[in-house]
Amino acid sequence: MSDSLPSRSNFRYPVRRVAGWQLLATLGVAAIGAIASGWHGAISALLGGLVNISAGAAYAFLTGIGKSATAAGTLRTMFRAEAVKITLIVLQLWFILTMYADVVHAVFFSSFVVTVLVSQAAILIRD
Repeated sequence: MSDSLPSRSNFRYPVRRVAGWQLLATLGVAAIGAIASGWHGAISALLGGLVNISAGAAYAFLTGIGKSATAAGTLRTMFRAEAVKITLIVLQLWFILTMYADVVHAVFFSSFVVTVLVSQAAILIRD
């Protein structure tokens, strides 16, 4: 049975890999932000990266608990998880930008964008 699908226990979900790559990218941008703008640059980069990492974790959690037997149910679960992810991103961006007065905008948004790009790249890499 060499052409059969691997069992569920052998199949690796890319959630940890994506989050790990996002964390490494966030730390890299934080180091650059710290050199360029001091502590506030580093904190801004960490916050920008954590927005996507936490939203991705929420998406993974919601799709993981959504067990549906039909294609329509699976799509419904994915759409709900994506809606939660987008809502979390918007709320976190709003919260950080309104509450953290010393945010370094360029570093914050750079980290945010880099983690989005890294998440897409990490999914494409095979185990």
